[in-house]
Amino acid sequence: MLPNPDEAVIWRGPRKNGLIKQFLKDVHWGDLDFLVVDAPPGTSDEHITITQCLQGSAGAGGGSGGTAAVIVTTPQDVAIIDVRKEVNFCKKVGLPVLGVVENMSGLVTPLGQRSSIHVVRPAAAAAAAPDGAAAAPAAPAAGAAEEEDVTQQVLALLAERFPGAAVLVRSEVFRAGGGADRMCAEMGVPLLGRVPLDPSLGEAADAGRSVLEPLAAAAAGPEG
Repeated sequence: MLPNPDEAVIWRGPRKNGLIKQFLKDVHWGDLDFLVVDAPPGTSDEHITITQCLQGSAGAGGGSGGTAAVIVTTPQDVAIIDVRKEVNFCKKVGLPVLGVVENMSGLVTPLGQRSSIHVVRPAAAAAAAPDGAAAAPAAPAAGAAEEEDVTQQVLALLAERFPGAAVLVRSEVFRAGGGADRMCAEMGVPLLGRVPLDPSLGEAADAGRSVLEPLAAAAAGPEG
């Protein structure tokens, strides 16, 4: 929408709010099932303007749908703090919360593509002395430990045990003290689901492929 894609848009609140009103009031979106507005985190002017423009409307395109919020969070506590405020904001302005989605919920990668299994054997603490004499302890040399990549052996065993199944490795990236589960239970909103970090999702986006294409995003894509 800008002549130079690297150009920054530096607007104060009133001008941003005016553009939001133009998009929501003056644009004919047609017959839509959903109009998704990706708002910044927090409870700033943008959120107030969006709710004021959409509340009480018959739905974009003249349909009978209403307005509701889906709140996206990440697992760590510092993000949950802001999400709690967002839920309370929605309740205060009368905006229904459909639920919460936990994004970046672990890192999921296919074993053998971006992850591997290595067995590291520690180096011997002392070398054997000739003729049975006691050996003096040797200082451990840098990199003396033996490391072996056993990924293919493990994959072969798993393929034999679970034929035709995909082998995924899941790692917890963020430390979470209960994450979205506890927050949703305490605040009375449903947890809609979790979306893991998935490198194939970024690759699909960079290549212009839909996540609906087979294997475009094996872990983060929609099921079915």
